[in-house]
Amino acid sequence: MAEYDAQEAPLCAPNPWSEVRTVLADAMVVATVAVTDLERAKRFYGEQLRLPLLDETPFAFRFGAGRGSQLSVRRGQPNVGQTVAHFEVDDIEAEIRDLTSRGVEFQEYETPKTTNFIAQVGPARGAWFTDPDGQVFGLREGPVPGRP
Repeated sequence: MAEYDAQEAPLCAPNPWSEVRTVLADAMVVATVAVTDLERAKRFYGEQLRLPLLDETPFAFRFGAGRGSQLSVRRGQPNVGQTVAHFEVDDIEAEIRDLTSRGVEFQEYETPKTTNFIAQVGPARGAWFTDPDGQVFGLREGPVPGRP
């Protein structure tokens, strides 16, 4: 009978995934928002925000946005009154003019204090609007953290 050698015996079976490394930092993130009316949302995101429709199922839509980002819109309970996402923009005034010309309504706030819909937030400026279900989206102009 062979003698047991603790130095050579593994404590557990080898992990087949130990060589596989997943890096979420390299994965695309797709924001998902819930809406009560998919057809109304399709018009808002597609026509008013002019996001290109990438995919459509009976339960959800997928829209494209800048730099490969995407927005998934599904039927469900909206997150009313909360900022669910924001768009990084180069010219916030031009974006506000363009969106308001298509019926998008921007909000004025006391905190952070907005003037003509724009608030200074640290080194950036922000503005906020709601979708038809009351979910808040923002525009942000300024240095993007982590980007040269």
